[in-house]
Formats: sequence, structure tokens, C-alpha cells
Amino acid sequence: MPEKDDYRLSSPTIFLVRMVVFLILVGFVAAILHSQIETAFMANPGLNGLIVAAAALGVLLALTQVARLYREIAWVNAHDDGAPARLPALLAPMARIVGPKGKAPLSPQILRLVLDSVATRLDESRETSRYLTGLLVFLGLLGTFWGLLETVGSIGGVIASLQGGGETTSLFNDLKSGLARPLAGMSLAFTSSLFGLSGSLVLGFLDLQAGQAQSRFYTELEDRLSADLEAARAPQGAQQDSTEALEGLATGVQALVRHMRQEQQMIRDWVEAQAERQARLQAVVEAHLSGEKPGPR
Repeated sequence: MPEKDDYRLSSPTIFLVRMVVFLILVGFVAAILHSQIETAFMANPGLNGLIVAAAALGVLLALTQVARLYREIAWVNAHDDGAPARLPALLAPMARIVGPKGKAPLSPQILRLVLDSVATRLDESRETSRYLTGLLVFLGLLGTFWGLLETVGSIGGVIASLQGGGETTSLFNDLKSGLARPLAGMSLAFTSSLFGLSGSLVLGFLDLQAGQAQSRFYTELEDRLSADLEAARAPQGAQQDSTEALEGLATGVQALVRHMRQEQQMIRDWVEAQAERQARLQAVVEAHLSGEKPGPR
């Protein structure tokens, strides 16, 4: 049987390290492409700033989802060491059931309810991150269609502004100056898509790491609670075996008592029969000695 320490919950530090290393790499690439990113950002500072803010919020939420597991893990492991720990948030229903010292046993039904509650809370904590990931893609597409609309409108204005019958050089200069707005619209479209998809990529990786950390926490918690339930059932099983053995012993004793009573009854009957036979024999002897014939009995 595995030792108790085999079911201690492990730290999610490895997942935080992966997330931080990935963010450092992203920052390093952004530092190398600083000038290009600044130029693209200034194409539409309002929309691109909104995309960057949503991405930063998603990064913060993903890091928080992993960091909050430390409190839950410390509370579960503290019951092994007997050390005090802060009350958990995800495992609050379980903390109320088992009490401050963790002495109350969990039945299989309560165990399943606790695990379902933890799984629901873990899923709910990731819903905002998933929404922000989709929001970044949506904002990128919004900027794309916005830029395309400006491009189409500007091209139409350029075509309408061209005057026929003029000199070729003048027409070419008018066309070149008129295409500045459509090109600006294309810049708006592509830069917004660039920031939106890049932010979605970053949040997707962080959400993946957060999901893996939560999945490992849930799996180890399930193993731990199942082990505690099995350990709690062991004395009950031994007690039940002892009870069954005592019942069997009592049944055997009762059978032995009945058998002894039957033997005693047989002995009493035999003794009474022998006494009656002895009395008849004595009567025959006395009659013979007195010269009288014994009468019928």
C-alpha cells in the first residue's frame, strides 16, 4: 500500500516557470522588433491599445489561476503535517465538512460532491481567460474590417476625384496623393489583426499551462481523498469482521449449550430408568427372602 507521503499534492511551480519563461521570450522578441511594433501600434492607437490592455489582463488572470493553487495545496498538505494553514477558497466546501482539524470522514457520496464542486470552480475560473482569448481575435477582425471599409471608401473617392482630359503627369500625381488614405486603411487593418492574433497566441499558451496545472491539482486531490476514504474504511472493515466472528462464536456457544442440555436430559432419563429398575429388583429380592411371591407390578 502506498505511503501517506505518496499522496501529498505537488507544487505548481513548474507551470509558473514555463509561463514566465514564455513571457520573457515574448518580451525579448518585442524588444528586438521595437521600432516596427511602435510604427504598427501608432497606425490605430485606440484599437491597438485596447487589444494590448485585454492581452495584459489575460496574462494577469492566467498567472493568478496558477498562483491561487498554492493556498489550496498548502491546506491539504497541512493536515498531514499537523500544521495550521489558511482556509482554502476552491476547497471551501470540503473545509466546512471535515472541520478545522480534518477529523470528519468523507463518505463516497460526499467525496463525489466535493470533487464535482472543485471541478466546477476550476472551470469557472478559466472562463474569463477563454473569453479574453476570443476577444483578442474578435478585436483583430474588427480592426481588419474597419480598415477594409476605409480602404474601399478611399479608393472610391480617389477614382471619383480623377478628372479626365488632363495631363498624364497631373493625373498620376493626383492618383498617388489620393492612394495615401487607402494605404493607411490597409495599415489599420493589418496591424490590428497582427496585435489581436499575437495576443491570442500568448493567452492560448498561458491558458494551456494553467489548465495543465489545474488538471494535475484535481487528479492529485482525487487520489488523495480516495486514499483517505480507503484508509477510513479499513478499520470499519476490521470491526465488521470482528463483529461477524463474535456472532459466529455466539451461535456456536448456543449450539453447544443446547447439545449439553440434551445430553443432561438423556443422563437424567437414564438415571431415572436405572433407579426404577433397581427398585423393582429390590422388591423381588425382598419377596423371595420372605417366601412370598411378588405380585405383578
